[in-house]
Amino acid sequence: MTDSTKTDREGKRIRRSGLNRYDTDIRIHLKPRIGHHRLDRLRVSHLSEMFTAIADHNAEILEQNAQRRAVLEELATVPWKGAAPRARRKSMKVAIDAMPPFRRVTGPATRQRIKATLRAALNDAIAQQIITFNPAAHIELDPVRKPKALVWTDERVARWRETGEKPSPVMVWTPEQTGAFLDFVAEDRLYTMWHLTAFRGLRRGEACGQPWSETNLDRGSLTVTGQLVQDGWDVETAEPKTDSGFRVVALDDDTVGVLKRHRDRQEAERAEWGSAWVNTGLVFTQEDGSWLHPGKVTDLFDRLVTASGLPPIRLHDLRHGAATLMLAAGVDVKIVSDTLGHSDTRITRDIYQSVLPHVGKNAAEATAQLVPLQRKAEAEEAARKAEKARKKAKRAKKTQAEGKKKGKRKKSKK
Repeated sequence: MTDSTKTDREGKRIRRSGLNRYDTDIRIHLKPRIGHHRLDRLRVSHLSEMFTAIADHNAEILEQNAQRRAVLEELATVPWKGAAPRARRKSMKVAIDAMPPFRRVTGPATRQRIKATLRAALNDAIAQQIITFNPAAHIELDPVRKPKALVWTDERVARWRETGEKPSPVMVWTPEQTGAFLDFVAEDRLYTMWHLTAFRGLRRGEACGQPWSETNLDRGSLTVTGQLVQDGWDVETAEPKTDSGFRVVALDDDTVGVLKRHRDRQEAERAEWGSAWVNTGLVFTQEDGSWLHPGKVTDLFDRLVTASGLPPIRLHDLRHGAATLMLAAGVDVKIVSDTLGHSDTRITRDIYQSVLPHVGKNAAEATAQLVPLQRKAEAEEAARKAEKARKKAKRAKKTQAEGKKKGKRKKSKK
């Protein structure tokens, strides 16, 4: 069953990285667990048993990881000096070597992907009239809850500095933090990439694969037509994932100026390398003009964030931040969605709209003003009367004090 499925999937327009994921799903999960069943006899119960077995295996992995971690923590407490401690350390290391290595569990997203791979394969089999029923369509799995983006508020930063823990896997800088980072990396060779990502929200692969031929600085726009994608450690060119990924991104005047200065520096590098220059035609390249490796770009960004002393975010979180900044600036969500290359504005709202603190405060105040509460009106009226009475008493006191001063001056003249 699985071998024909693999062939069917490879016959379709799928990236190599996608094919590798299909291959992993088949090799690691589908073939070992249900590969012995005939395709026309595959039932929902077989798939339920497969996912139950995956869950049981996850529990086993977690237990083994915990055991290994406990022994390592105990080993760290054993002194280095002395014959007895050395012997104990040696025996503990032998025990650790005999344990399974740390492993990752098959999480909810991976389980959903396994189901999707199998469901698509069985749909192909139905189309070829091999089977008439798709059992994968009737399997219910736990939904994948994507983490919500949170803003690095002062309170969260203080907590992170105290514990080293991030409140969420997806964190967004405030405008002030973004500005501080861009100031810190102003002299970095790839500053323009960080700037473009922070303000226009390009994906990593899109920025790495952006050609000068699709970057019109006179009109202040660039057209996203491709990207560099990473498959393992190999890099290949690819089209955007969806039709909405093909898009025109408007550029502000400051970003245009940054790109022009970057182009001048690249021309200087080209002249320095001479005939050894690799003419890829890309905006962002290595010093010799060759492709930037997306993985190395991420590594560099992580090092720069650490060196800046700012709370940590991922490179992709700069894209989240760009969306948040646009929404906070009052840009229509449809324009934000088009700029980011989303196929639906709901994606923009659900994933990228992490509200900045002052925006949320303003929204709360504006909302509260819309409701005409009687008790609120009475309280405000009472507050106005109290303020009026306070000012009146203050004036009376001032007048009384001035009267006393005049009386004293008259007595002194007499």
